[in-house]
Amino acid sequence: MPLNKGFVLASRPQGAATESNFRFFERDIGEPGPGKVLVRNHWLSLDPYMRGRMDESRSYAASQALDEPMIGGTAGEVVASNSPDFKAGDKVVSNNGGWQLYAIQNPAMLRKVDDSKVPLQAFVGPLGMPGVTAWVGVNRIIQPKAGETVVCSAATGAVGTVVGQIAKAKGARTVGIAGGPEKCAFAVEELGYDVCVDHKAADFAQQLAAATPNGVDGLFENVGGQPFARTMARMNDFGRIAICGLIASYEGAETTSLSDMRIMLLRRLTMRGFIVSDFLPDWPAALGELIGLASTGKLKWRETVAQGIESAPSAFLGMLKGKNFGKQLVKLT
Repeated sequence: MPLNKGFVLASRPQGAATESNFRFFERDIGEPGPGKVLVRNHWLSLDPYMRGRMDESRSYAASQALDEPMIGGTAGEVVASNSPDFKAGDKVVSNNGGWQLYAIQNPAMLRKVDDSKVPLQAFVGPLGMPGVTAWVGVNRIIQPKAGETVVCSAATGAVGTVVGQIAKAKGARTVGIAGGPEKCAFAVEELGYDVCVDHKAADFAQQLAAATPNGVDGLFENVGGQPFARTMARMNDFGRIAICGLIASYEGAETTSLSDMRIMLLRRLTMRGFIVSDFLPDWPAALGELIGLASTGKLKWRETVAQGIESAPSAFLGMLKGKNFGKQLVKLT
């Protein structure tokens, strides 16, 4: 058997994360024990939530343990199995395959997938956790009605890509927020957003006002910071806000202040933070709908791919700074 390679969390960040917080390893893979499955990871998903797990603060999930492989969703292939439910050659996805080439897995943590009609890596992107996150936020929290205006920040990211398409299919007018003209053009021309506003532009506030002349009924928030505050100020009565992420504050940048809560009262807003794992009963319906759309070419997405496990730290840190375009992946094969 070849050596396993990957990265452990070597130290917790003091401020912004750096490559020195990770340590590369090479070691024997070992054999899967009774009831276990050995998976060769083909794709590693890099996601903003990983930054929060690196800290030792109270959160919705346990912190990443030091000197253990970094947490991460993976898509790969079974190479050895002691479980009756899996055989060599099965394509599988896992939420905890980690930053490594191989993982010995509990079968309960694996999901078989069929990559005959869509590429395998889609199952850690629009047909995986990010896609289900978008589906839950739109359908369970924002619940857009035909003709309403829905705004999504990080509109061309792994989650925002799907948010706009789901909301548009429900008859909403969709407004994306993204960083730079290229991303905004992609949001409109490929993803179907009615308009996209560049949060890096000097006249962002004016662009946002022009894009939402009738106000905002639903907001899917991934970023936080000033764009979030300015969008909140444009919310209509009884608007709904789904808080999925606040990536702008993960690396010590400006946080969103909600000290002035009058708008929540005056507009009678509903704001809900959510974690997609709290909606496990919705996953089959969400995945069924998303896979159906993707297999017929009706769901669009984009990927940024780094090559080789050695590139994982730099790709991850770049993603936190918005250098990725669409879903950030690492190709491991």
